[in-house]
Amino acid sequence: MGFKSAEEFREVMDQVFGLMSADPDMGPRLREADVPQRFEYPDMAMVVTVRPRAEVADGQNLEWAWGADVEWEYDVEMTMDSDVANGYFQGRENIAMAIARRRITTGGDVRKALAVLPMTKPVFVLYRSLLEEKYPHLSLEVHASH
Repeated sequence: MGFKSAEEFREVMDQVFGLMSADPDMGPRLREADVPQRFEYPDMAMVVTVRPRAEVADGQNLEWAWGADVEWEYDVEMTMDSDVANGYFQGRENIAMAIARRRITTGGDVRKALAVLPMTKPVFVLYRSLLEEKYPHLSLEVHASH
């Protein structure tokens, strides 16, 4: 089972970006890496652009905006369905393999995006905890055991 709606998808992704942004290890590293990215989720008809904040505010190192009309510059564009994003944040989807298999299509400087991926690995545990607490229907662990 996947996301129940586009609204739920956005709600969950806002929390994920917030977890990464505020994390004392991930947040500063992602901000310093300075790789603005645009993510398109065609199955949800949603687009989000994520970039580092110029200055840390309220403990947040990143900022993001939903919608195709965001005028922020970005270095990388990735297009994937929401199930690929869900799998990635659970540590179950390898981005390089997903690109090779065309589950993710890319534009821009993909090497930059691949360089920041190791910085995001701590989010896997945080995301799985979030799912366990609030969105158990999205957990791939539950579905893998059936």
